Amino acid sequence: MRILGIDPGIAIVGFGFIDKAGSKVTPVQYGCIQTEAHTPDEERLLHVYEAMLQLIDKYKPDSVAFEKLFFNRNVTTAMSVSQARGVLILAATQRGLPIAEYTPMQVKQAVVGYGKAEKKQVQEMVRMFLRLQAVPKPDDVADALAVAICHAHSYTLNSRINEVLRK
Repeated sequence: MRILGIDPGIAIVGFGFIDKAGSKVTPVQYGCIQTEAHTPDEERLLHVYEAMLQLIDKYKPDSVAFEKLFFNRNVTTAMSVSQARGVLILAATQRGLPIAEYTPMQVKQAVVGYGKAEKKQVQEMVRMFLRLQAVPKPDDVADALAVAICHAHSYTLNSRINEVLRK
């Protein structure tokens, strides 16, 4: 099963493709989509949308997992990031992909085992889980891989629960 994890943003969209086979997760490709500052939002959104479609078409994920947005201060940033998240969901939906969402606390719990873990702890666990030489940069990329890992763990649990419920 191939999972695409996404950390949405307007300036930087982190993405990470992982393969899950049994309990093993393997990195496939990861990186970020970046947009130019001082560019009109509509151009930035178009760039994010088109780049995501190209990535989906190239790496062919089976499902997409997003980090849920949480903002407590900057409403302007929240609106721009929400719009970017919308075009990312549109791209995945147009390709017929199932979508899952996880809160930052759920991601931390799945990756570190503690829902209030520090960012550095999450990044180091991502590096260890995926047997990478270094923590992926920028932080948005490590966050996207953490979301993918969270979905890999959650998918397994949800599949088992559904099997039991079907019996």
